[in-house]
Amino acid sequence: MTENPLDLPPECWELIFNSLNDQSHFESLSLVSYRFLSITNYLRNSLKLTDPSTPFLPQLFNRFQNLKKIDLSEFQGDPNSILYLISRSGLDLESLNISNLKSFPFMGLKELGTKMKNLKELNCSKIFSFRDSDLIAVAETCEFLEVLDISYPENDSSFLPQGFQNIQSFSFYLTDSGIEALSMKLKRLKRINLSGNFFITDKSLMFLSSNLVLLREILIRDCDFITQSGISFAMRNSPNLVSISVNGIGIPTIDSCFKESFAYSRGLCEIDLSNSFISDELLRLLGEACLPLKKLVLSHCYNFTFAGISFLLCKYQSLEHLNLEAANFLEDESMIDLSKFLTSLNFIDLGFCAKLTNSTFFTILRECPLLSEIKMETTNLGLDDFSTPLVINPQVKSLHLARNGNLSDEFLKKLAILCPNLEVIDLSHCLGITEEGIGEILKSCCEIKCLEIKRCRAVFDLGIDLELPKLEVLQASGSALNDHALKMIANTCSRILHLDLDNCLNVTTSGVKEVVEHCRTLREIDLRWCDEVNVDIVAWMVFSRPSLRKIIPPCGFAPTESQKNFFLRHGCLVCKG
Repeated sequence: MTENPLDLPPECWELIFNSLNDQSHFESLSLVSYRFLSITNYLRNSLKLTDPSTPFLPQLFNRFQNLKKIDLSEFQGDPNSILYLISRSGLDLESLNISNLKSFPFMGLKELGTKMKNLKELNCSKIFSFRDSDLIAVAETCEFLEVLDISYPENDSSFLPQGFQNIQSFSFYLTDSGIEALSMKLKRLKRINLSGNFFITDKSLMFLSSNLVLLREILIRDCDFITQSGISFAMRNSPNLVSISVNGIGIPTIDSCFKESFAYSRGLCEIDLSNSFISDELLRLLGEACLPLKKLVLSHCYNFTFAGISFLLCKYQSLEHLNLEAANFLEDESMIDLSKFLTSLNFIDLGFCAKLTNSTFFTILRECPLLSEIKMETTNLGLDDFSTPLVINPQVKSLHLARNGNLSDEFLKKLAILCPNLEVIDLSHCLGITEEGIGEILKSCCEIKCLEIKRCRAVFDLGIDLELPKLEVLQASGSALNDHALKMIANTCSRILHLDLDNCLNVTTSGVKEVVEHCRTLREIDLRWCDEVNVDIVAWMVFSRPSLRKIIPPCGFAPTESQKNFFLRHGCLVCKG
């Protein structure tokens, strides 16, 4: 008797389903059988809530009883009412994202904090008028937090203090007082992001490093009153610190206390000094500190030279993540010299290094066998011949090569051979490529999941008529894609989820219908500025493709409130065109 393949033990199915990259795939799996429905319900651990979800929340919470993460960052309604529902759902949350809200949900979070004792991660970034009283409420209600993001609060400029003389004005901002209260309460805190809080000073870093023994990661970007002295104090007095991210230091000079502080932070694994005025001397001191460094970000830094970075990289040949974006002194010859120190890298960013050409790209492919992601946007890729020895690198999964005006189809043909396991490629604003080069990539790289060809004016279709079962995201805004291309997508991209056709002027209603009719998993489509697409198609799209969750229609379509709610009841958010 032939065994039914569906009779595998639940544990086997759980392993299979968990191997999927995105839990959105659970939706289609849940339709196969009641057993798959039960397994996917059990495995789902994250949920993003928007306005359309609101009427069904009790049913959703009852269905997905193992939720650990809830995201309210795109929720436009009353967050307090949602947090009340969550607190009474019986869930055991570990992570909550309430970023981008118009006001801090004090009452709802207070109720949630009394029930969710295992809440370890809270994101409060970009909340309007986030202030000391809000932070104190977080500290008092979520005392077991380990990760907290309170970065870049949205503040009304009308409350800006004039000359710092109006002390009452500071009540609308986060200050050192709030950080001090937090440091006395959240004793388990390991990671905090304070970036974009303009009125905190070095005192905040002193409170954190003195009172939070477990603190491991500090992010303090765009904090105008944080100085090198405060950063140095934190580095010297945080015994478990492994990661620090700052920017804009070293203007006009770097203090000696800051230079020496690296010798005290023996556990630092990640350092981000973006947009800073650093020096070769600092890089040498950093190299001599003998840290367990794995990640180094020097994006848009100034005043250091090849000698300084060469010394540093020679000392840290186990580095895994390197960002040298806008290091304008770098040339192909210097990258050949540096590459012998980069054999452990899995990520490199050389964007805006205008002197780098094909030679550098092929060199790092050859010399860095563990590389999985390469960023070389706005360089001179496409220049130089192909005399550099070429080696296949099967580890490379992601390439970001946007805004390289000299990039050609010939380069893409070489790329297709050298990176056979590519999953993500961004070729946006590469005006020299055509569908011929795109077709070579798609034919040779069978694992492609995300293709970005935004503003590629010479790309009229995908250049291939073969099945592309792995392609899930196609970002083609402003390209020359036409109805023939959409018919090709409809016939070959059976698993596409997101399709961006914004400003594709050659696309018509006929082409869009082809895609909607044949792409059964399509969840989001953007048709803004597609002037040849009739706005009357929107209702047909909602009813014809049940998988659709978001439609950005052509300009001129503005659904009424009743229409919007009607579409929402069918599971699709239709925005204003």
